[in-house]
Amino acid sequence: MKALVLFSGGVDSTTCLAIAVKKYGAGEVLALSISYGQKHSREIQAADDIAEFYGVEHKILDLSVLFEGSDCSLLVGSDKEIPKESYAEQLKKTDGNPVSTYVPFRNGLFLSSAASIALSRGCSEIYYGAHSDDAAGNAYPDCSKEFNDAINRAIFLGSGNELQVTAPFIGMNKAEVVKTGIELDVPYEKTWSCYEGGEKPCGVCGTCRDRIAAFRANGLDFD
Repeated sequence: MKALVLFSGGVDSTTCLAIAVKKYGAGEVLALSISYGQKHSREIQAADDIAEFYGVEHKILDLSVLFEGSDCSLLVGSDKEIPKESYAEQLKKTDGNPVSTYVPFRNGLFLSSAASIALSRGCSEIYYGAHSDDAAGNAYPDCSKEFNDAINRAIFLGSGNELQVTAPFIGMNKAEVVKTGIELDVPYEKTWSCYEGGEKPCGVCGTCRDRIAAFRANGLDFD
């Protein structure tokens, strides 16, 4: 195994998966999805379908116990409503703090766990789909370039210089991610981004709004 992809079944991680498969081949890529106490399982289902589409091994890791004390609106233990507005609108109300859908230090925990698994499986590279839109305004601070540089160095040093973190979209916005994916024939119709777990995406949560805008910017007409 050569690469591990942190894989949510959404637009960004699926595009990462396509990049890794193109570089290494499906047989050398492990897709790792994390169950962290989400209010729905739609993204895990999507991840499973997409992993089967690409023919890659798919592993699901349960880290939900780590977030049991969190009041993040995405989690089953929270009674907060998931905001139905853009991240920019949400940030106007947070006084510079992360938005309510920020899962505490999620990417730090995910990448650390992924590093252990990647090293155990002989991988030399971890992919994850952080991009500049998510980092903007401190909405998700663990998607920033500064965070990525720091965690990459920590994992590289802590692995004895054997493992690196690759965030190919760290300087891109979501529309640019989708443009990259179109060139790779990514099956975006199979992906799931919505924070709700309904039959169809809600269309109004922050991630739905970003997804729709990115698709439309690239001439795609599905949500």
